Amino acid sequence: MNLGMLKLFRLFVIFFFVTSLNAKNRFDFNLIKKGEDSNNTLLVVGGIQGDEPGGFMSAALLATHYEITKGSLWIVPNLNFYSIIKRSRGPYGDMNRKFATLSKKDPEYETVQRIKSYIKNDKVKMVVNLHDGSGYYRHNYIDKIHSPYKWGQCSIIDQESIDVKKYANLAEISSQVVKHVNKHVLKDEDRYHQHNTKTREGDEEMAKSLTYYAINQGKPAFGNEASKNLPTHKRVYYHLLALEKYMDIMGIEYKRKFKLTSLGVYNALNKDIYISLCNDKIVLPLSEVRSTLNYMPLKSNSIVEFKAKNPLLTVYKKNNTYIIQYGNRKLTQLKAQYKEHDDKKINVNFVVDSTDKNVSFGTIVEVKKNFLVKDTKDYRVNIIGFSNHNKKETGIKISKYQMPKRFSIDKKGRIYRVEYYTKTANKKDKFAGMVLVKFKS
Repeated sequence: MNLGMLKLFRLFVIFFFVTSLNAKNRFDFNLIKKGEDSNNTLLVVGGIQGDEPGGFMSAALLATHYEITKGSLWIVPNLNFYSIIKRSRGPYGDMNRKFATLSKKDPEYETVQRIKSYIKNDKVKMVVNLHDGSGYYRHNYIDKIHSPYKWGQCSIIDQESIDVKKYANLAEISSQVVKHVNKHVLKDEDRYHQHNTKTREGDEEMAKSLTYYAINQGKPAFGNEASKNLPTHKRVYYHLLALEKYMDIMGIEYKRKFKLTSLGVYNALNKDIYISLCNDKIVLPLSEVRSTLNYMPLKSNSIVEFKAKNPLLTVYKKNNTYIIQYGNRKLTQLKAQYKEHDDKKINVNFVVDSTDKNVSFGTIVEVKKNFLVKDTKDYRVNIIGFSNHNKKETGIKISKYQMPKRFSIDKKGRIYRVEYYTKTANKKDKFAGMVLVKFKS
């Protein structure tokens, strides 16, 4: 990440998600509004069940990698965030069976009431709930994987139509979505089919679901299922195909930041993942991060404030370790070295490949051959992994071969920490900030 990219990243995360580890609501879901304020809004919901990553990863990509140029889109990418973290269908039961009746004593009561309020909002004119289902839905029984009893690869409606002015013909809209997805299937087995559950005719389980609740609030609602037999990025590919058709039907226009192919989706999901800690003093690239980062200079309490450009990124404490998690995936754990922090924001000076650079804490500096950290009288510099018998680590040109790979923060051995500490009279130096140096090869 160069300096320009970093500035964009900072603007991006400030717009999106600022969270505190110890906040009571750290697993509350996000509502992300994109586009214009409109009475023709599409509400997309992901993550109602935490063991269905295709759904919530699709909603997150919609939030982070799409620009809405016309129309209105509301996205809830992580409705049941705690179940996502736990990799569970529902630690307190299946949330998608809590929309008919629910006790106020249920741990998820407030969450369900909140999403109901968004569904009922007058601006919302269509709801799409994203799921991953087992096998491949087929109208007729073929085998155990392809049958009417499976839920993967289908567009779900509760009934043929609904008595509203716009988008009343649910079956016709669903058929358009199915036809669009089937034009772009990766293999014939992945073909979509429409699945009408005919909920009103006696399906007691579906009568408890989010989509049927929406129907009863006069909102056209659809379920979109991708098969659990597919890898996550391919599930996301199919969800996005469907979502783009729903947006097209509603006249919502967009720009996508990646190519909608299997590989394009995979790269969008797994590359350029960053998190910012401690008021932007530490920025960590997470795409290739090591499973454990030791001696991280965190504040001497259990609160870690962080910013992330992706709503599925979170930080939580387990014993004396801070876990950074991305949806279902644990990316890394931070072993804390508790330090007092100096809250002053300053810039520091480097020489990178013979060019002077003035950078702020939280910056990632790209290096081709070598870098040098300039001396500063008020701060002690610790280049993690670099060893100098004279102890002083400033004023020395450092190349990649001088940095042991085991001290890098990434698996490829290219990114290293440069930490600054404010000098104090009692020798208990305060952590001032961190710069990362990233060797290009």
